[in-house]
Amino acid sequence: MTLAGGGLRLTAGFAAGLLFGVGLILSGMSDPAKVLSFLDLAGNWDPSLAFVMAGAAVVSFVGYRFSWRRTRPVLFDKFELPTARSIDRPLVVGAALFGIGWGIGGYCPGPAWSALGLGDPGTLVFMPALMLGFWAAGLMRPRG
Repeated sequence: MTLAGGGLRLTAGFAAGLLFGVGLILSGMSDPAKVLSFLDLAGNWDPSLAFVMAGAAVVSFVGYRFSWRRTRPVLFDKFELPTARSIDRPLVVGAALFGIGWGIGGYCPGPAWSALGLGDPGTLVFMPALMLGFWAAGLMRPRG
C-alpha cells in the first residue's frame, strides 16, 4: 500500500461515513424516540423506519450486484467477505444483547455516533456502555 493509496482510502472512508451519518440523521434513525416508537408494536407504532430499512436493503442489494461484477475492489487488493455460515451461540447471544440494548436505549451503534455528534445527552450514557460491551466481548472471544 502506498501512502497515496492509504490517503485515498482514508478520504473515501471518511466521505462514506459522513454520508452514512447524515443519512441516519435525516432519516430519523438517530432519534431514540422515533426508534422506540418503531419498536412499540402494541402502542403508538411508527412504521416509517421500516421504509428506511427497506431502502437501505435495496441500495445494498444493488451495490453488491455492481461490486461483484468487478474482479477486485476499487481501493483494495481483494474482496474480504465473511466466511462464517453457521448460527451459533455467540451469534444468538450477541443479537439478543444488541436487540435488548436497541430497545432500551433507542440507539444502535451507527446512529449513536451520529447523535453524539449532535450533542444528544442520551449518547453520554449509551456510548460508554457500548464501548464497555465491545471490550467485554473482546475478553470473551476465544483466542487462537
